[in-house]
Amino acid sequence: MNSPGEWDDALRRELADWRVWAVRGLVVALAILAGLTIVGFTWLAETASAQFTVLRRHAAWAPLLWTPLCAAAVVWLTRRFAPGAAGSGIPQVMATLEPRVGEAERGLFVSLRLSVAKILLTAGGLLGGLSLGREGPSVQIAAGIMLQARRFMPANMPPGAAVGVHGLLVAGGAAGIAAAFNTPLGGVMFAIEELARAPEQRSSGLIIAAIVLAGLVAVSAHGNGAYFGVIHASSIGLDLLWPGLLLAIVAGIAGGLFSRLLIASLSGQSPDRFSRFRARRPVWFAAGCGLAVAVIGLVTGGAAFGSGYGTTRAMVEGSGTMPAAYALFKFLATWLTTWSGVPAGIFAPSLAIGAALGNDIALLLYHAQVPALIALGMVGFLAAATQAPLTAFIIVMEMVDGHAMVLSLMACALVSFVVARAISPPLYPSLARMQLGRVKPPAQAGE
Repeated sequence: MNSPGEWDDALRRELADWRVWAVRGLVVALAILAGLTIVGFTWLAETASAQFTVLRRHAAWAPLLWTPLCAAAVVWLTRRFAPGAAGSGIPQVMATLEPRVGEAERGLFVSLRLSVAKILLTAGGLLGGLSLGREGPSVQIAAGIMLQARRFMPANMPPGAAVGVHGLLVAGGAAGIAAAFNTPLGGVMFAIEELARAPEQRSSGLIIAAIVLAGLVAVSAHGNGAYFGVIHASSIGLDLLWPGLLLAIVAGIAGGLFSRLLIASLSGQSPDRFSRFRARRPVWFAAGCGLAVAVIGLVTGGAAFGSGYGTTRAMVEGSGTMPAAYALFKFLATWLTTWSGVPAGIFAPSLAIGAALGNDIALLLYHAQVPALIALGMVGFLAAATQAPLTAFIIVMEMVDGHAMVLSLMACALVSFVVARAISPPLYPSLARMQLGRVKPPAQAGE
């Protein structure tokens, strides 16, 4: 054991340099600010969705005009004032982590200005009833806030004391997921699985503390309950094996096709007339996508509009029935929304699609374990679409009442992930490479 004198020396060294504690305090303060920002963003997004619902109640036909108008306006504003805010937000953060992205190019993908734009533009999409989620945007928003720590760090930091750009981006992005889903553990897993490809070991404890703090802020604001409700699955037995395996394969195929479709659509390299029209007239193309989403929403009685939180919660709690072919309609509405070019995440719609697949498989097989199959569908499709099986497993696991389904959820996530990987390359790394196309080569950057 260390002597009292050695303990005193270690404590004195730890407290000797105020700059180390200033950095720690700064990171903690910004993590709390990031969590509060995502809480405010959540409120704004829900208010926008609620206002769209009020509009539909007053005039059921209104989305046919309002949704295309909102989609066109959001895309015009995005392209005019904040091109880096388009899309999910996760690919932008991943692109910023690339070594080739320097200080000058970083603002193309992550900044405080883009965080503000992302909040307003994503809320604008939800105000129009577009099928999008706020979790991906939350990653870019929180990363932009955490990155501001670089401005206020003391000069001449001692070796190993400063938190680098990589650490701040990882902490911010994962804090966004933690606060958006009300699951700090999900944020930590997202950081490990998607972002932290070269973690900074000296500051890893501080990074995890920042992620947990942002998640705790969300828990304090929203309570300790799961955002999508709680899945009360009864005892799991071998009778769930074959339906669960079928569902995992179906979810893997659907999620893989969804990912492949998004990559092909957003790359702009397809020779079809729609991609050419999108390149020439992006605002009019967005209006067309908005009109298609409006038609789908009306066909489904409004179920396909918005992020899918309400419909997912209804399926999870068994308090509502979904329209026929809801999974297909939500799939199409989410794809069209993303293709339109608006700032849009896919986490929440993916969970809605997966829940609908699980519900459909349960009805098809006359299976009694409807809640369990809904949970498996959610984790399967999310794992397949994002190719982040551990993050999907953690997020859905925290919705399940009890631990009876832990192994089933893990197995479903892995099976769906393997099936999707055979169909499509990873979604977010592919989109991140597209984002890197906005970085000028060194010869052009110096001109």
